[in-house]
Amino acid sequence: MEYRSDDLTRLLAGTYMRMHRRVDAAMAEQGASLARTKMLLLIEKQGGEAKAADLAGWLGQAPRTVTEALDGLERDRLIERTPDAADRRVKRLRITDEGRRAIAATEPLRHRLTLEIFAPLDPAECDVLGATLEKLIAGMDSLCGESER
Repeated sequence: MEYRSDDLTRLLAGTYMRMHRRVDAAMAEQGASLARTKMLLLIEKQGGEAKAADLAGWLGQAPRTVTEALDGLERDRLIERTPDAADRRVKRLRITDEGRRAIAATEPLRHRLTLEIFAPLDPAECDVLGATLEKLIAGMDSLCGESER
């Protein structure tokens, strides 16, 4: 079959939506939240350098939405907001020990779910898919002049 760009767009979107729904539902069954876990992982990856505006951009969400989510993470003592040394108007986000424990609790489930999702593919197909997606992402980044964190 010859795939057109519209077909590929539909397939990628459908794949993403199904993956997201599957992981979100399974995490909810365990009392976790995919949205909160994604936010914690992004903050942790930045090692205390993330700002709310950065998260909003990476997640494609409105700054107000991210601020409300961060308020909840801070209230639950999963993150801390600390003043930026160079700009007192800016708050840096840092994962707390409790936040690290929350991530550690969800990682085995997330790992199991990703194995389940990609189980229909053999290792060679995974390699081709990974290389293809990396090439597509690099092409989009060069078009937009940016890179995903």
